[in-house]
Amino acid sequence: MGPNVAIIGAGFGGLCMAIQLEKAGIRSYTIFEKGSDVGGTWRDNTYPGAGCDTHSHLYSFSFERYSSRTRRYAGQPEILHYLQGCADKYGLRSRIRLNTAVVSAAFDESLGKWRVRTSAGEELFDVVVSAIGQLNRPQLPDIPGISTFSGAAFHSARWDHSVDLAGKRVAVIGNGSSAAQLVPKVAEVAGHLDLFQRTPNWVIPKQGIDFSPRVRTAFRLVPFLQRAYREWVYRYAEHILYPALAGGWSTDLVRKYALGHLHEQVSDPVLRAKLTPSYPLGCKRVVIDSDFYPALTRPDVDVVTDRITRIVPGGVETVAGVREADAIVYATGFETSEFLSTIEVTGRGGRRLAEEWKDGAEAYLGIAVPHFPNLFLLYGPNTNLGHTSIVFMLECQVRYVMGCLPQLASRGPMEVRPEAMDTWRQNLDRDMEGMVWQAGCTSWYKNASGRVTGNWPGSATAYRRLTRTPRPEAFQFAR
Repeated sequence: MGPNVAIIGAGFGGLCMAIQLEKAGIRSYTIFEKGSDVGGTWRDNTYPGAGCDTHSHLYSFSFERYSSRTRRYAGQPEILHYLQGCADKYGLRSRIRLNTAVVSAAFDESLGKWRVRTSAGEELFDVVVSAIGQLNRPQLPDIPGISTFSGAAFHSARWDHSVDLAGKRVAVIGNGSSAAQLVPKVAEVAGHLDLFQRTPNWVIPKQGIDFSPRVRTAFRLVPFLQRAYREWVYRYAEHILYPALAGGWSTDLVRKYALGHLHEQVSDPVLRAKLTPSYPLGCKRVVIDSDFYPALTRPDVDVVTDRITRIVPGGVETVAGVREADAIVYATGFETSEFLSTIEVTGRGGRRLAEEWKDGAEAYLGIAVPHFPNLFLLYGPNTNLGHTSIVFMLECQVRYVMGCLPQLASRGPMEVRPEAMDTWRQNLDRDMEGMVWQAGCTSWYKNASGRVTGNWPGSATAYRRLTRTPRPEAFQFAR
């Protein structure tokens, strides 16, 4: 039978957790999903050009081979179809409650169980696994006058497909990964596009999106090659991209690669100067795209670097004047540092998670929090990556949680010891000192106080080693 498990979220993390429970013969679980289908961020982000900039063979479960042999990088429809297929194949649908948001979760010490409350009522669970992710709460910029705009306006993660942008003057505010994907597509149909850029991003090109016919044939005839290719992509990220973020041997190599890409695709020295970052590569999330720069060189596209002062009914006002617009797209990212902020979580002794994290979210291994028994986080604090696939990290975390279930079943509710958390924090801070994210730029990796709460400062291989098996001495048990 196993423990009764509540899983919050039906994206990559939640589905992975449910699949491993199924494989272990544990079917006493429920997935709560606030949306109308599985998929998480890949259900929500439907803007033109939406897709993944991590190789598809790595941005997929190791136990469920990526089905396409034609593309290196999957688009949003493909990824959503992949996740829907996983839910169907492993029989998860009957245990998913769609359109059901979790409002609160409180640990009842007298019962040793969690009281999980949704709009449909309250239920008891032995274990709560949060798989709500970091990229699900759109962030709008703090610009005066947003509500006064007379045209269509929406966030890129809430794309309004009823709005026809053909021939329109479109303002795109923000220039990160989402903007890099949508700008080329929108520029093809818009009458004019203004990209409002506060800080330029480092951009490196995508390797050819489609595999050659020869490679497709090889994948078809020799299935093992897909796993070998996945391993090669993983090793490339670990041994070339990761060192560039840690001040290692490849720092200058990757920087020159990015600058070479800029010079090759942007010949105008004035525009090139606008697009050249002044901070170290990797301090902010690196954009991986080959179509972004060519779109910015179009005669009907302007890169606007003048500071925005406010939104007016007819467009966007900067210090240099008003740029007229018929529609505004806010490609301004997500609220990433306030983990679990949409759910009121109360642990042992009435401790509120929001209060515990008032100075910044933190968790042992990014998974467990002192004073919150049997609560496990997937894609929690300091588990995001700047160089490889988050799906790899999720599988490590799910394996770790699966290793905890037999222990809490036999020894009672388990929570990480404060001293284990202290040691983890000290090691994390020490390792973080050498990472490029500390270089002084602003990014979604950091919280409001400037602490990096998003990213893992080690290699993915090191994280896999640390999460291979739970250490009982790091926890205390109720029995």
